[in-house]
Amino acid sequence: MNISKQEYGELTKKASPNSKSYITIPSAFLVGGLICVIGQLLFALYRRMGMIPMDASTLVSITLVAASAVLTGLNVYDNIAKFGGAGTLVPITGFANAVVSPALEFKSEGFVLGLGAKLFIIAGPVIVYGVSASILYGAILFCIRLFQ
Repeated sequence: MNISKQEYGELTKKASPNSKSYITIPSAFLVGGLICVIGQLLFALYRRMGMIPMDASTLVSITLVAASAVLTGLNVYDNIAKFGGAGTLVPITGFANAVVSPALEFKSEGFVLGLGAKLFIIAGPVIVYGVSASILYGAILFCIRLFQ
């Protein structure tokens, strides 16, 4: 079946739903903003607990990544993303969701060939190693400063 570029474009327009930007843009702004407000509240909480700004900001990142991973595992993050759209992609939580989602999808294939392989294929080794290393280094730095 050979079709021209114009015919393909027309088929794509028919199959694609129209975007209601007057709804999607404000909801993305609200959800993305709410995630950032939660991060700021966590930062204030950690500072109030006596942490220096550098340690507090590191722990905020770790907390948001962990919360996003847990919410993805509980299938709650997908519902938030359906409402908030791109607002869930921009903050660090969207990053964690992008790492955890493929791993959960292929977990039935086993830990190595399913979870591990798909995690590296879709999210990319650089992303996975970067997040893992930052959490590990942050935890080590936190422990060192805790015992000083």
